[in-house]
Amino acid sequence: MPEKPIIKLLLVDDREDNLFSIETILERDNYVIRKANSGRAALRALLKEDDFTLILMDVQMPDINGFETATMIYERDKLRNIPIIFITANDYGDESIFKGYQMGGVDYIYKPINPDLLRAKVAVFVELYTKNSQLLAQEQKMAAANKRLEEEIQKKIRSEEKINQLNRQLLDNIERLKATNEELERFAYVASHDLQEPLRKIILFSDQLSVKYGDLLKAEGNDFVDRILKSSERMRMLIKNILSFSRSAVNTEAFEETDLNQLLDGILSDLEITINQKKATIKIDKLPTLRIVPGKFRQVFQNLIINALKFSKPNRSPEIHIYSDIVKGAQIADAKRELYNEDFCNIHVQDNGIGFEQKYANEIFVLFKRLNSYDKFEGTGIGLAICKKIIEQHSGFITVKSTPDQGTTFTLSVPMHSHQLIALPADKTLY
Repeated sequence: MPEKPIIKLLLVDDREDNLFSIETILERDNYVIRKANSGRAALRALLKEDDFTLILMDVQMPDINGFETATMIYERDKLRNIPIIFITANDYGDESIFKGYQMGGVDYIYKPINPDLLRAKVAVFVELYTKNSQLLAQEQKMAAANKRLEEEIQKKIRSEEKINQLNRQLLDNIERLKATNEELERFAYVASHDLQEPLRKIILFSDQLSVKYGDLLKAEGNDFVDRILKSSERMRMLIKNILSFSRSAVNTEAFEETDLNQLLDGILSDLEITINQKKATIKIDKLPTLRIVPGKFRQVFQNLIINALKFSKPNRSPEIHIYSDIVKGAQIADAKRELYNEDFCNIHVQDNGIGFEQKYANEIFVLFKRLNSYDKFEGTGIGLAICKKIIEQHSGFITVKSTPDQGTTFTLSVPMHSHQLIALPADKTLY
């Protein structure tokens, strides 16, 4: 329970017997009582303490009377709300009584004092003063709360303005970045296309040099020519992949319902010679029909299968397993919160090859990034970058998990939208 407030009364009278009499009447109500025997003494008391609940003051006093004292009391803002009850032995006329009210008095008590009436009037004005003080305190709290609320509103407005400004800057940056990317893609395409002509000349003349003048060259000279031809071929492949990367923008009009099983059949048919040479086994489970750009997805699957064949272990035949499952966006690490309830098709391409350390999982999708030397494994480091770009253009994600000497699994996460799985009669092993 809250503590009971302390009620302080100031009694002002020039006669000690009157002060004693009033104090005796009121002491049973547990008021804290201060006494003053003149108007000046009352003013001095109020300079020391200004938290009085009520003042009971005799009107007729020497030096300065009660009305004059009340006027001086109410000149101070802190004292203006303390009610004053005038005590008098005279029955003043209406004009004098009105003057007392004008001075700030709230009531009169006449001598001889009726104890019950005194206690009742004091109790009423104490209660009124207490409630008034509580209302004032509540108003102050409300004013402070309103001030804080206004400050919060202003702060929020400033924050929203700043957010809007940042959003505008972000949109501008996105537009500039988009324009820059398009320019870079055009540059990469033009540069790669223009590089092919001098490269063809290098390959042509190097080949003619080897054929026509090979017998005249020493072994070291033929080795140099052979190295030129191999480096030129590598350069040709690099330019081809750069062109492929720069052309990998997806046209939304090219999306169509595509049976991934049929798409893979065509890819495996094209790679039949390499698959047989590697003595590889490729197993494909039931795969869905998705709305995709078939030509772009063909690039993705072809790159992943070629990688699995290329990075196989020398003493073991490659085994590739392609399968799928349906998950919610919340199960995909890179998916944003707004995609958590969307259905995604996970397509897994699993092999039993040489694998790599998982810490390099993000690096392998970086353009021109290679984990192995060119002397050991051919390649340009562009294939997986193309795969990542194509999958992202399909609003999807590509991830990889790998363990050295145990194999690698690439996962393509593509939105299902309203499309359903098309079941095949049974799983099939193609090679």
